[in-house]
Amino acid sequence: MGVRFELKDAAGLQSVNWNLTPIKTGKKARALALGLLLLCCALLLLGLAVGSTGVESLRPLWSQGDAQAAMARQIVWDIRLPRTLGAWGAGALLGLAGAVAQGLFRNPLADPYLLGSASGASLGVAAALALMGGAGGMLGASGAVSVSVSVYSGHWLVRLGLTGAAFVGAVVAVLLTLALARGVQHTLRLLLAGVVVGVVLGACTSMILLLSPDSLQAMQGFLLGSTGFVGWTACLLLLAVWLPCLLAAGALARALDALALGEATAHSLGLPLAWLRAALVALLALATGTAVAQTGLIAFVGLAAPHLVRAAVSVTHGRLMWLASLMGGALLAAADLLARGLLAPQELPVGVLTAVLGGGYLLWLMHRRQAAGGSL
Repeated sequence: MGVRFELKDAAGLQSVNWNLTPIKTGKKARALALGLLLLCCALLLLGLAVGSTGVESLRPLWSQGDAQAAMARQIVWDIRLPRTLGAWGAGALLGLAGAVAQGLFRNPLADPYLLGSASGASLGVAAALALMGGAGGMLGASGAVSVSVSVYSGHWLVRLGLTGAAFVGAVVAVLLTLALARGVQHTLRLLLAGVVVGVVLGACTSMILLLSPDSLQAMQGFLLGSTGFVGWTACLLLLAVWLPCLLAAGALARALDALALGEATAHSLGLPLAWLRAALVALLALATGTAVAQTGLIAFVGLAAPHLVRAAVSVTHGRLMWLASLMGGALLAAADLLARGLLAPQELPVGVLTAVLGGGYLLWLMHRRQAAGGSL
């Protein structure tokens, strides 16, 4: 028989159920992983065919020697493939970060942005664009500014620079959160400090855009969330960060399992909770900052991915990290396809689409749980 632990969150206001029973979940977890892998492969193939006019035939790719085939190959290999892979990589990082955040705060409603890392990353990108004349690359006004940088640029120096600015901003935000919370010992204080830091840094971003209106147009797509930024350089950065983050999260999974049983139990097991929390916070900042730097602010993927996994199968955090990462990649890849194809040839910001769909899903879920007499 399995054992279900019912915990209270740090405020003692909401019960959180974590099912830690491994009995008969191994086959379900493997089946879910296989299904998600197949879904990701199908989305990748479909991503090669979805363009500005909707779903297109890939037959010209295998034509020999004509200009149309050469153009089709360039569009597929230089635009659609890296964009689809990058959308998957960003979603995988957000799904992983969401699983870490929910385990760290012991609450299935936590998301990767709780420590202010997304607001810090946005502030870093806004500052970089303001300092380097960010509107010129998007508005075509290169003659009006001597140095122009666009968030859509595929140049590797620009991508590294924006990623570095976003990561530095995310780290600074997390450090401010830790300073306000006086460390990582108190989860509720850490959560409240993250909310405060996020609001303040968001106001700083708005102030920069107000003082530097040339950067506002360049930041619009970033703030709305878009996978149109992603080229091969951004795609490789996302995948290069995702793998070590996933391995590190797997190594810290046992600590999250112990935290799910309560801090007293974790202490009794001899775990260095302060160091483990610091490592988890650093992992959360790295994964979130990298994803935000490449795709902008994309809502609900990090929150929904672990939630959907737990709704399908009860697993410990070791398997949850992998499954949530695969689920997040599949969610954002599917959202990217919808954003490209729903209003073709116009394109929806993928962050707007995930916010609408994710918010609708959570409202439906809350209504269903309340109708059943339970809690979310």
